[in-house]
Amino acid sequence: MAKILISPSKYVQGAEEMKNIGKYAEEAGKKALVLISQGGYKRIGRIIEDSFAQTNCEVIFDYFNGECCSSEIDRLVKAVKENACDLIIGIGGGKIFDTAKAVAYYAATQVFICPTIASTDAPCSALSVIYTEEGVFEKYLFLPANPNLVLMDTDIIARSPVRLTVSGMGDALATYFEARACKRSGAVSCAGGNTTGAAMALAELCFDTLMEEGVKAKIALEAGVCTPAVEKIIEANTLLSGIGFESAGLAGAHAIHNGLTVLEECHHMYHGEKVAFGTLTQLVLENIPQEELEEIIMWCIEVGLPVTLEELGAGKVTDSQLMEVAKAACAENDTLHNMPFEVTEETVFAAIKAADAYGRYCLCEEE
Repeated sequence: MAKILISPSKYVQGAEEMKNIGKYAEEAGKKALVLISQGGYKRIGRIIEDSFAQTNCEVIFDYFNGECCSSEIDRLVKAVKENACDLIIGIGGGKIFDTAKAVAYYAATQVFICPTIASTDAPCSALSVIYTEEGVFEKYLFLPANPNLVLMDTDIIARSPVRLTVSGMGDALATYFEARACKRSGAVSCAGGNTTGAAMALAELCFDTLMEEGVKAKIALEAGVCTPAVEKIIEANTLLSGIGFESAGLAGAHAIHNGLTVLEECHHMYHGEKVAFGTLTQLVLENIPQEELEEIIMWCIEVGLPVTLEELGAGKVTDSQLMEVAKAACAENDTLHNMPFEVTEETVFAAIKAADAYGRYCLCEEE
């Protein structure tokens, strides 16, 4: 099978880059629909409008309804066609990106992704994660192309809640371990082929960057400043993790995240926070050396990622509920089967319980 690597057409990262969004849009289309939350518009709507005012590209705004689901996608496709837009720009967080990408696909337009947070690796991918209106994982929508532009304004991102960037670190934490599992099993990646050496190198660089810069970046963000460590974490959370997961593959961590979405108790947690716990569960399944496992758990504790079910809001769930999580994670079409060994509902259930126990153990050790 061929090795395949895919990526956005252009990636731009820097301070005050949102002021240039109109210039980039003018190169791509004549009328843009900007998908943004009401809160996002209040914070940066004027910057976007001023940027477009200097161009010949029209812009209209539409407020995101809060969930990347089929009804929201259908609503926006209709809006794009009724307004004769030829460019979709998603500005905000992961569910806005996934919605914008899906809408652009169905409406046959270009798509720009402009994160105001660095909380997931969704911006760069040719993938939308579709949920039900109630927020339960439904399916992956694999798209024929990556975004035409990903634009990261580091000033805006640095002003976002610190927890969101930490959540992005949780999402990025899975990248190397899932890539490694897929390489060992020969699994087909989201790009439709086997893993390239370049994708594995980016996945490993992502992990190394998290370990070296993550704590420094969190401290700087808590102080309200953007430092070189913050810049590196933004790139790791977005570009390195984005290319790494898509071109090297998904495995246990994201499948376990998908399983956790069946627990209403976890719905208030961010994607990357659940993925972080899914990563610990995957590492338990792989039976990595205790020293390595504890090192990663302690890093999670230091940056503020959940390492126990209680920290996920699920401390009181029953074993039967956890078995439902394991069953959902083991769904026939999910990525848990990309692991380089057989997995069953029983082994996943045991790994979840053990990961929770290891997390509680390490929290006690820290105290």
